[in-house]
Amino acid sequence: MPSIIERVREDIETALAKDPAAKSALEVVLAYPGMHALWTHRLTHACWKRGFGLFARVLSHITRLLTGVEIHPGAEIGRRCFIDHGAGVVVGETTDIGDDVMLYQGVTLGGDTLDDEKRHPTLDDGSTIGANATLLGPITVGEGASVGAGSVVLESVPPNCTVVGNPAKLVGDCLDDEGVELGGEFAE
Repeated sequence: MPSIIERVREDIETALAKDPAAKSALEVVLAYPGMHALWTHRLTHACWKRGFGLFARVLSHITRLLTGVEIHPGAEIGRRCFIDHGAGVVVGETTDIGDDVMLYQGVTLGGDTLDDEKRHPTLDDGSTIGANATLLGPITVGEGASVGAGSVVLESVPPNCTVVGNPAKLVGDCLDDEGVELGGEFAE
């Protein structure tokens, strides 16, 4: 397991690789609210898992006030996740985010029930979620898939596919596991 310093270094390298506006590591450390929110989330998540829920919620609330990014302490977030710009991002309690995921400003990963169960999206490795996209419920965005800006996604997105619109529909070439084109409908 990488040390805290190795993870921070990895995060900085990710920001420099994914954001052409990032000019230096110092700029990322000092002026990237998405990074600040992710770094604080690691602390709040550790507290949450150890039973310090109130402390974790208060710290995540303070982080939201400072960064504009709201990440529930219960959310699971993988490595090299990058939140570009950050403003208005909301990540719900039962969200699972894989490695190498890119989120743009205004993304909502929300629930669709009040029941105490898995109720937020899962974002598989390498997925990209465009600005102001809203994903609701226990859906999965497959590995390498993309969600277009402003899309409303209520159904799972197959791996390596792109969805756009409200409600989101598949666009472009998208093949299932047997190589059959999925067309404009989601496949389960």
